[in-house]
Amino acid sequence: MKIIAFGASTSSTSINKALATYSANLVENAEVTVLDISNYNVPIFSEDKEKEIGQAEGAQGFLRDLAEADAYVISFAEHNGHFPAAYKNLFDWATRIERSVFQDKPAVYLATSPGPGGAQTVLGAAVGSAPYFGGNVIDSVSVPSFYDNFDLESGAVTNEEIAEKIRAAVAKLS
Repeated sequence: MKIIAFGASTSSTSINKALATYSANLVENAEVTVLDISNYNVPIFSEDKEKEIGQAEGAQGFLRDLAEADAYVISFAEHNGHFPAAYKNLFDWATRIERSVFQDKPAVYLATSPGPGGAQTVLGAAVGSAPYFGGNVIDSVSVPSFYDNFDLESGAVTNEEIAEKIRAAVAKLS
């Protein structure tokens, strides 16, 4: 099984990328590829820009990479209760090429933040909108207070209750 994992963030120290990487690597016998959405350069989306350049190469590359997966583990960062602008922009370009971005492949959606909310607002939006874009979300987990529940040095969740929720979620990908 090939799993594509990524954090919907462009931060070089993304806690969501760390969470997605950890979680995807819990799937036994899986080949995990971790994407960095910073590698998919796209201009700010507008119909005028789309008429000018056609399909953005970065969005084409993102879709090509997603097509290689059997399943996804995606962790969503939350900016003021919404998707980060860079992820939303890449996603918007991708949907103009292929509305079914996630091709009905099974996915576990995650979200985390430094605060106690655990990015639940954006996670709810991602799960709720997934069916419109070929998202087949088989489970979702919010991780509150990231730095209290995750050890960056070892790259692992330290809170056993949260770790069990994540293990149970990703086990459904097998």
